[in-house]
Amino acid sequence: MTSVQQEWLAAARTAMEIEAASVARAASRLDGELIRAVDLIMSQSGKVVVTGIGKSGHIARKIVATLCSTGTASVFLHPAEAVHGDLGIYTPGDPTVLISKNGTSAELLALVPLLREFHSPLIGILGSGNSPLAAQVDILLDASVEREADPNNLAPTASAVTALALGHALAIALMRARNFSAEEFGRFHPGGQLGRNLRLSVREAMHGGDEVAWVAPGATLKDVIIAMTRRPLGAACVTASDGSLAGLITDGDLRRALTGHDDIRGLRADDAMTRTPVTIGAEASLSEALERMERRPSQISVLPVVDGAGRALGLIRIHDIYLGSR
Repeated sequence: MTSVQQEWLAAARTAMEIEAASVARAASRLDGELIRAVDLIMSQSGKVVVTGIGKSGHIARKIVATLCSTGTASVFLHPAEAVHGDLGIYTPGDPTVLISKNGTSAELLALVPLLREFHSPLIGILGSGNSPLAAQVDILLDASVEREADPNNLAPTASAVTALALGHALAIALMRARNFSAEEFGRFHPGGQLGRNLRLSVREAMHGGDEVAWVAPGATLKDVIIAMTRRPLGAACVTASDGSLAGLITDGDLRRALTGHDDIRGLRADDAMTRTPVTIGAEASLSEALERMERRPSQISVLPVVDGAGRALGLIRIHDIYLGSR
C-alpha cells in the first residue's frame, strides 16, 4: 500500500470515527423530549408527516420508511411542493417532524404557519437549538454535531448520520410503545428475504420423510455414507426405535471419523454422531432457525427438526431458509 493510499484509508477511518462519536453524543443527550415526542405521536390517531429539504430531505425519506415498517404510519412531504397541493395529505392533528441541519431552511420556516392551520404538532430534529426553526417547534431533538466528517468540515456527513440516528431512535421507541412484534414486522414485509424469514415456519421449508437420510444408532458407517449420498442434505438423522432423535451425523462428522480412524469398518453411526445436536421445532419461524444456526461460536448449516416430544421430523438447511417455502 502506497503512502497516498494509506492517507485515503486514514481519512475514511477518521470520517467513520467522527460520525460514530457524533451519534454517541446525540444518544447521551436524549432526554424527556424524546418521551414527549413518543407520547405526542401515540396520542394521535393519524399519520406522522416528515419533511426536510436537500440532504435533510433524503434523511427524512429514510426515516419515513423506517417508521412505516415498524408500525407508525408516515409519509414524506416535500416542503417546496407542500404549497402546491401536497398539504392535502394532512388530517388535522397529524404531527410533523421537521429535519434541518442549521434550522434556517426558508422552505421549512415558510411551512410552519401553514402547518399550524392544520393543528399539526411540530417535532424538530435540528442541528441548532438556537435557530429560527428551533424557536417554532413544540419538541426539539438535538442533532447538533461538533464537526462534519470531511476534512473541510463542509459536507453534511456527521450531521446527516446523526439526524438519521435520531429518527431511528424515535421509531424504535415507538415500536416499544406499541409492543410491535416480530410477527407484525413480518406482515409489513411480505416480500424479500426478511419477510419470508419472519412469515414462514420451519415446517414450510424443511425436508422430511423419504427426502432425509434416516439411520439407526447401530448402522455401519458405510451404510450412513450410502444413505447420505442418496439423500444429499448434508446430514443424517440418527433415530432410536421410538422415533426420537438420538443424534446427528453431518458431512463434517464423517470427515472427522475418517481422519481419526485408519479402519472404519467397525464404526457405527453412534460412534460418529453428535449426541446432543442443536435442534429446532417445526412451528418456529425461519428467522428463529437462522438465528440458531448463526448466533453461536461455530456456525452450522443444517438443523434437525423435532416435535415437542423430541421425535425427529426432518432437516432444515440454511439453503432452505434462503429459498423460502418449498
